[in-house]
Amino acid sequence: MNRMPDIGRIAAAFHQKAVEYDQHVLVQKRVVSNLVKSVELHLHQPPEHILDVGTGTGALLERLHVIYPAAHLTGIDIALNMCLRTLQKLGNDCRMVNGDAEFLPFRSGAFDLAVSASVLQWVGNLPAALHELRRVVRPGGNISLAFFCQGTLGELQYCFGDAIGRCGADNSQSMSRLHAFRTVDDVKSILSEMDFERVVVTVETEVDWYENLHSLLRSIKNIGAGTVSGGSGSGLGWRGILQETSRLYQGRYGESGMIPATYKVLYLSAQVGL
Repeated sequence: MNRMPDIGRIAAAFHQKAVEYDQHVLVQKRVVSNLVKSVELHLHQPPEHILDVGTGTGALLERLHVIYPAAHLTGIDIALNMCLRTLQKLGNDCRMVNGDAEFLPFRSGAFDLAVSASVLQWVGNLPAALHELRRVVRPGGNISLAFFCQGTLGELQYCFGDAIGRCGADNSQSMSRLHAFRTVDDVKSILSEMDFERVVVTVETEVDWYENLHSLLRSIKNIGAGTVSGGSGSGLGWRGILQETSRLYQGRYGESGMIPATYKVLYLSAQVGL
């Protein structure tokens, strides 16, 4: 489960799914709403320059533009089509950059506020991404982030792991298809090495319901995240694992013909030291 994300494949996947992305982001929409509330709670004055890392189709920037209409908005996303979708929504109210969260192409201290929603779980080097966020925010500025942490899709991981064993498959190779989400302690350890002040870390639980395993996996794929965990499998052995995973999932967690998918969302608010 320690497979590192392939940045090129991730960019291509999100690029391809940009047009239909908004139809499938269920939990992400709630995360955006919660993050906006966190920004309002922790900010003491309106920001002049806002950066959104992993902008996607611009949902977070849209919300922040309503609250802070005078702020200059900048978004960055690794997928070109996501950048274009945001520009369609916000037009001249936003500038978009096609780039990587681990290598932000902005000068140090350029922003008063940096935000990111449901993105940083996919980066290969989270410390690098957090240090870049810290670098581009001015002293006294703020970051407000939300991303999935350990416990996310726990039902899927549990049933998939058992299905592998029951089907006699190669455990290490098959389990590498599952994304390894960071623990809260991992994140706190990274933050302890940085000069943030007024650090607040909380974890919230979100649950979405699906008709079956196929609809859950389709939803994950349709938001572009399917390739993060190694892509889809093929062959009789793979189909057997999926069938057994589905049977275990429904038996253990199914309610009224539906299965749940749990997401653990880590919310981080901090101020850059003066």
